[in-house]
Amino acid sequence: MIRLSACILASLVLGLCGSLSLAETEQNKGRYLGAFNDPVAYCRVVVNADSPEEPYIGPAKPQVVLSGIYQAAGISAGAPRDWVAGGTFWRCMHGGVYACFVGANLPCEEKADTSKEPSEAIAAYCKSNPASESIPAVVTGRVTIYAWHCENGVPEITGQALQVDERGYIANYWYRMDRSG
Repeated sequence: MIRLSACILASLVLGLCGSLSLAETEQNKGRYLGAFNDPVAYCRVVVNADSPEEPYIGPAKPQVVLSGIYQAAGISAGAPRDWVAGGTFWRCMHGGVYACFVGANLPCEEKADTSKEPSEAIAAYCKSNPASESIPAVVTGRVTIYAWHCENGVPEITGQALQVDERGYIANYWYRMDRSG
């Protein structure tokens, strides 16, 4: 009984003496739980994460990501913040924070298609357009890294149009948001 009373008294004293403001407690709660509310610190620790998850407990669209994506993706400063936030995705690669803005239908959440085999849609397009100099993205898909054309009704790759990062995403669409590390 005495031990329990001492524990209760100690926790009351510690709670009163070491009290933090509500804002300070909220800002620091991740530090005490082994979690992170800062994407830069989170990425330094987890190194690679295709989408933020525990132990990240911060905002879904962190300030460092939103501020950086405007400049990196060439988004007008007057663009509505909610619209930009809704189309922005972030992840960790090599301990850094990277972001992608969907904009005009960019495949931020999908990994790159590196197949050199034509899809059924590409083959069908070439049968209907046997001498087409290019095949539109609506046919090839937005995640292919290759440019295609039709030669006598047969699909052929004309070259690699996009680069792939080490995590499998289209590197051309992802920007480093932090400059540390």
